[in-house]
Amino acid sequence: MLSIDIDQFMLELKDGAFKSVGPSNKEATIKMYDVEGVDVREYGDKRVKIAFEDEQGSEVEVALFPEQAKAVASGLELLEEESEMFD
Repeated sequence: MLSIDIDQFMLELKDGAFKSVGPSNKEATIKMYDVEGVDVREYGDKRVKIAFEDEQGSEVEVALFPEQAKAVASGLELLEEESEMFD
């Protein structure tokens, strides 16, 4: 399941095309649940891309710099050591 919450967002539909209207102060929160697939790969020369896909084919991609990817890996390792969810 993919949930998207966009604050201060309005679209204009004109001649079959969508156009964002209003000020450029928009913020978004995207959440994905029930992930079915995860892919990790290089992205360009300096980033790591992590792609998540749910059972309905919705996809979220996140591009991280190496230090950010290491922080995610370290956080997962710490959670695995301290939490019972990985038992």
